[in-house]
Amino acid sequence: MKLRHLLYGLTATPALAGTQAQQPNILFILCDDMGWGDLACYGQQYISTPNIDRMATQGMQFMQAYAGSPVSAPSRASLMTGQHTGHCEVRGNKEYWPGSGTVYYHGNADYAVVGQHPLDPKHVVVPEIMKQNGYTTAQFGKWAGGYEGSVSTPDKRGIDEFYGYICQFQAHAYYPNFLNKYSRCDGDTYVSRDILCGNIQYDFKTDDYFKRPEYSADIIHRKAMAWLERQSDNQPFYGLFTYTIPHAELVQPEDSILLAYKQKFGVDKSYGGQLGSWYHAIGHVHAQFAAMITRLDTYVGEIMALLERKGLADNTILIFSSDNGPHEEGGADPTFFNRDGVLKGLKRSCHEGGIRVPFIVRWPGHVPAGVKNNHPIAFYDIMPTFCDIIGEQDYVAKYRNPDLDDADYFDGISFLPTLTGRDTEQQAHPYLYWEFNETNQIAVRKDNWKLIVKSGVSELYDLATDVHEDTNLASQHPEIVADLQSIILHSHTPNPYFHVTLPK
Repeated sequence: MKLRHLLYGLTATPALAGTQAQQPNILFILCDDMGWGDLACYGQQYISTPNIDRMATQGMQFMQAYAGSPVSAPSRASLMTGQHTGHCEVRGNKEYWPGSGTVYYHGNADYAVVGQHPLDPKHVVVPEIMKQNGYTTAQFGKWAGGYEGSVSTPDKRGIDEFYGYICQFQAHAYYPNFLNKYSRCDGDTYVSRDILCGNIQYDFKTDDYFKRPEYSADIIHRKAMAWLERQSDNQPFYGLFTYTIPHAELVQPEDSILLAYKQKFGVDKSYGGQLGSWYHAIGHVHAQFAAMITRLDTYVGEIMALLERKGLADNTILIFSSDNGPHEEGGADPTFFNRDGVLKGLKRSCHEGGIRVPFIVRWPGHVPAGVKNNHPIAFYDIMPTFCDIIGEQDYVAKYRNPDLDDADYFDGISFLPTLTGRDTEQQAHPYLYWEFNETNQIAVRKDNWKLIVKSGVSELYDLATDVHEDTNLASQHPEIVADLQSIILHSHTPNPYFHVTLPK
């Protein structure tokens, strides 16, 4: 399939000018709760990530990339919808498994229905756009965009093949009773449960749990690799690999990766567990966490090698990022690893550490290699960027739902000019916006000014001189506070499920 339109500003890009290149494939690797400072290429000193570091040297590394939210479900919703969390339907981790009833797998109790608040079925999502433009589509890992049987599951949202967790709470356990699956090619008509028969032989709530043989992260990766192996240069493909690593619980196979870190850290910290959150007690917390990230790096290396072997690397846009900042659940120790780097705040915080994430793009021949870029981007820029790449520059007019009138917001700006080295053509955001109900926080960034509203009280920081957000300048610059507060009042739309306190 050939490009139906020239890429935005194509004539200014000598590497592409005059060509009739095949539509590029897109692979987006989105990991879970990896902090801005968890990779060696972002300054991590304890953990080995040679493959992701190599990806950074071969592509562009964004230093001011932002997730859609400081937690998983709304961050992924922002990526999917091209909306910030003042507009999109999903703005928090609203769960649908409590009170759903109980089912048993060989004596192991589980929930009858699992999943999160669904994405709005009236608003288009990225895989639907890709599908309508002739792409084969797949997602492997965590869905978090709707509970089982809801109006928003992979089979209903433009995805040809899915394998992983519909529910992000289920993803707390790496040796679960089941995973979810869907394959249009296999004739499936809905998402179903794939029972892990080897796992259910062992009690989930005792130490027998660690005898379970089927490790979900490895299974999901094998399914993703099998799908990628089936792809060719005859059909463009879009894959979203939403790996659950390195989110808690910190459990994995006792292989050479983990053993190497146990030797490195020696006597290590222990964690007593929290079975209500499905986190099991473990030893060697630091070794487990570091090994998880290196395990993920190994997955990335295998993906890169497969693309090279199949001759698909040059025509595949490979992206790596994380859904939010670092976590401390399940025994994780972000302080030990200095996981925020120079940033303040963890997951669930609208300070920089909760929302600024690693973001790396490799696209040989199009994205300059070895570049560290400071252009601010956010997850809601991903939809317009993909549309720009595939020739759908008028995506707002084409995909806006007339039933929603002006309420069908699209908040992103394509960063394709930045990606292809044409910085002078890049349109900048007038501001970036976040809100999160669980911690009752709102944040807006305009240029280098950052306003954070906590339970209605405003704090102001100058990121140009204070990226750690230590000095509250609100009392010194009331006119800037007023300006940013007005942006919040303009950007926030009410949502019956997710409430925040607007600035006083």
